[in-house]
Parts: sequence; structure tokens; C-alpha cells
Amino acid sequence: MAGFSLICCMVNVDDGSKVLRIAHKYGVKGGTISFGKDVGCNHLLEFFGINEARKEIVTLIVENELATKAMEGISKELGFHKPHHGIAFSLSVSEFIGRKNIITEEQALANEVKDIVYQIIYVIVDKGKGEDVIDAANEAGAKGGTIVNARGAGIHEVQKLFSVEIEPEKEEVVIITKAALKDGIVTAIKDHLKIDEPGNGILFVMDVNEAYGLR
Repeated sequence: MAGFSLICCMVNVDDGSKVLRIAHKYGVKGGTISFGKDVGCNHLLEFFGINEARKEIVTLIVENELATKAMEGISKELGFHKPHHGIAFSLSVSEFIGRKNIITEEQALANEVKDIVYQIIYVIVDKGKGEDVIDAANEAGAKGGTIVNARGAGIHEVQKLFSVEIEPEKEEVVIITKAALKDGIVTAIKDHLKIDEPGNGILFVMDVNEAYGLR
């Protein structure tokens, strides 16, 4: 049995449903659409290949054997090779329980990635501090990032992205960077936001398997 990958597509508003329809043609059974905004330096939109600040973030859990074909199909049909159309990248999933699927240790080893070019720095902080994270990252060489605001009708409702529960008062910051810059960016964020102190947030890094649309 093959392992799984998480595909993340960042597209312009109203294109999220198109991603799901295209993915379905390649055997992907479903996904989640969230909403975010680009924040950062002047080159951010060019780097992300998106021409507006607001965007939709589509996340899909896909069997590895389907992941590459699905990403190639989405990229081709939505024109990710052109500026301002969006990006797609995939991440290894080390554990996945759902739809009667469980990743074994053997399958997790099959997900190991070599020659990593890009990595994702994922930061969760109190609402209003997302831009501070972006500022610290940019000073260390990042090219901006994406802030996702969790929203709910009530204070006890939560949003799930990447299987992490986020209360409405939090902001999720996603920064895609070249692997060579990762350590400096992480250090800058940690020092500026004091992430290692209780209550100030969390930060983790994930490897990017494949990426389409990055410039």
C-alpha cells in the first residue's frame, strides 16, 4: 500500500472549487478550502505567482501514486506556469488516520524526501502578531508569507488546517522558503516573537516534496 502526501494549492479567490474539480478527475476524493491573505515585501506576489492579496488555500490528502499526476494536472489546467495564477506543493504525511487508512512505519519511510529545495515554516501566533512574524522573516531573507485567519461563529469553534486545531483568536503564518535560508528565518522569528516561551505560539518546519508555480 502506498503512503500519502498532503497537496496544498494557493490560488486566487474563486479558483479553489476548480482545484477540487480537477483533482477529482485524478482520483482525489475530497479536500478543504481555507482563506488567507498575502503579506510581505514588494516581491511577495511575484514569488507566489498570485496577483491579489486574498487567496484560497486548498489542502488535499492524496495517495503518493496519485499526488504527482494530480499536481501536474492542476498546474497545467490552471496555468501555474504563468505569473499570477497560483502555486502547488506537496508534503510528506508521516501519519494519517481517516477514511479507514493508517500509514505504517514502512510507508512513512517510503515518504522520505531527498534533495530538499524548498521548506515551509509554519507559525501559529495570537491574532495580530502574524505580520510581526512576516517582518522578522523578511529581515532574515524570506520573501513574505501568507496569514490565515481562523474564523468561527462561536468562541469555542475551531478551524482545522494541516490537522492542527486553531482557535479563532489565532493566526496561522505559512512561509515558503529555500532550504538554505530556513535556519536564519526560524532563528529570526523565534528571537523576535520569543516563540520558545510559553504562550507565545508554536513553530514547525516541513519539507516540500514538489512545487509548481514558484519563481
